[in-house]
Amino acid sequence: MRAVAPDIATGTADWAWTQAAAGLVIALTAAPLGVLADRAGRRRAMLAGFTLVLVAAVALLWTIRPEHGFASRALILVGIATIAFEIAAVFYNAMLPGLAGPARMGRVSGLGWGAGYVGGLICLGACLVLLINPHPPWFGLDPHQAEPVRATAIFAAGWIALFSWPVLLLGQGDAGMAAGTALRVGLAELAAGFRRAFADPVLGRFLLARMLYTDGLTTLFAFGAIFAAGSFAMGTKAVLMLGIGLNVTAGIGAFGFAFIEDRIGARRAVMIALLSLLGLGVAVLAVASVAWFVVLALALGVFIGPAQSASRSLMAHLAPAEGRNAHFGLFALSGRVTGFLGPAALGAVTAVTGSQRAGMVVILILLGSGAWLLGRLRLPAGLR
Repeated sequence: MRAVAPDIATGTADWAWTQAAAGLVIALTAAPLGVLADRAGRRRAMLAGFTLVLVAAVALLWTIRPEHGFASRALILVGIATIAFEIAAVFYNAMLPGLAGPARMGRVSGLGWGAGYVGGLICLGACLVLLINPHPPWFGLDPHQAEPVRATAIFAAGWIALFSWPVLLLGQGDAGMAAGTALRVGLAELAAGFRRAFADPVLGRFLLARMLYTDGLTTLFAFGAIFAAGSFAMGTKAVLMLGIGLNVTAGIGAFGFAFIEDRIGARRAVMIALLSLLGLGVAVLAVASVAWFVVLALALGVFIGPAQSASRSLMAHLAPAEGRNAHFGLFALSGRVTGFLGPAALGAVTAVTGSQRAGMVVILILLGSGAWLLGRLRLPAGLR
């Protein structure tokens, strides 16, 4: 956004409002689409459809030139990509209980998350080697129009398309009701599911806790690179290198916790991750040195994957087999129902104070509140 926004504070605020709007759309649509997939038997088709939208939106970022007039288009495309990714994740995450039994769910979830970081690492490395580093740029790309950077969007879109097809071909697809009937029946069941979820003190409180700390994580993902560029004057190449490093540490964390989560319990794994993120987050906001920022950011990466993967496996343990997509729709909803508030609050604080650091404090408040609620949760016997 630095290349198309008029200044750092304005760019951060505009990005915040875009993420807020995307979060609101996800909050309103994730659970209804989940019940539609449950009753119409269209999980694979819906996963494929939203994946295609994601690929198209990412590829079209190639059209964004480093001029102020392209800011709105960039924000719209990023918003569409965010919505498509999060909705697709509803159907993807709901596959977990069908792939692993309760005793192995944490390991499978963590390994899957870790594999995603490995893929991200390879993709980022390829972008760096093939597009960003070469001077003069390969493929006739014009650096004055930021084409080497813009071309990473096309590369990323192709990467998503290439590595999505196995799950789209092999994913489960069952016959079900007609779409209209499925939606009517599903929405009625969803309303009942809401009542059951929040009548259940364990599931309801878990979803509330996850609502808060996932909002913090989502806001961190959305603004981490912008914070690095704005507060530490890191250029595109430096941010990309940091992204590669974060994928390494996040992959290490996800793989490492995958082998201990089933021993210590999903809730404990999430708590360790959240408390570590809180401590490191405070340190990140306190430092002024780029070197210390990089070290602390890499350490943060170790705990990002476990916070997400262990949450997914805990939800898989708590969700009943009947209507699993719908419950993972609630899971997505819990991560997005206030997803517009975190970016909006960060944007408002940044706009009022003119300080990115002040705005980033919002993330710490959300992580801390979620950790406090999760720590007070009384799980059923056998879960930790």
